[in-house]
Amino acid sequence: MLEIKDLHVHYGVIHALKGVSMQVEQGEIVALIGANGAGKTTLLHAISAIQKKSGGEILFEGTSLNKANAKKIVEMGITQVPEGRRIFSGLSVYENLLMGAFLRKDKEGIRQDLQNVYERFPILGKRSAQDASTLSGGEQQMLAMGRALMARPKILLLDEPSMGLAPILVKEIFRIIQEINKQGTTILLVEQNARMALAVCDRAYVMETGNIVLSGSGEELSRSEQIQKAYLGG
Repeated sequence: MLEIKDLHVHYGVIHALKGVSMQVEQGEIVALIGANGAGKTTLLHAISAIQKKSGGEILFEGTSLNKANAKKIVEMGITQVPEGRRIFSGLSVYENLLMGAFLRKDKEGIRQDLQNVYERFPILGKRSAQDASTLSGGEQQMLAMGRALMARPKILLLDEPSMGLAPILVKEIFRIIQEINKQGTTILLVEQNARMALAVCDRAYVMETGNIVLSGSGEELSRSEQIQKAYLGG
């Protein structure tokens, strides 16, 4: 579904991604783990056309994304939930959700998807008229995910969804991620909580300093001595 071939990204003289190649099959949860500064967010930004590529190719359902802008990427079915949530303060929960459907024209479909989001995240329904900036961190994460789902994505790019959340909320967010996947949305998950990411994913890639250094099933990597020492406290 998503194929990344020999991707390079530079920030000035800094070579942030150094020939990254990976793929995500339809229906999978694929995790990308690695330390801060490894290049994980840069990769998501390159897929979403937020960050310019300096080499390589990204293909989605066989079509090159190299000349597509961010708007086109969303129209094709790729939606990102950014690190830090990035909800729109000053807008209500309801207005934030509508922003996710900004490119859509099907009013009845939007209304139905809004109900689906409220069913999946009941707290958002209760707080629909509230300024989104007044929500707790966990509620804002749910709002960011709900907003992304309003675009009806084929693939959801999740950037550090558990960051800053209490352990009980982390479990809830990962349960929701699995539920979204079971209902037909493919997921590429960037996550520092390697233990949780490897527990829910089908396959995973490990990134270090702009390179993919390991890949395998979540189970295989969980058992890897190298991964246990570096990321699981083993």
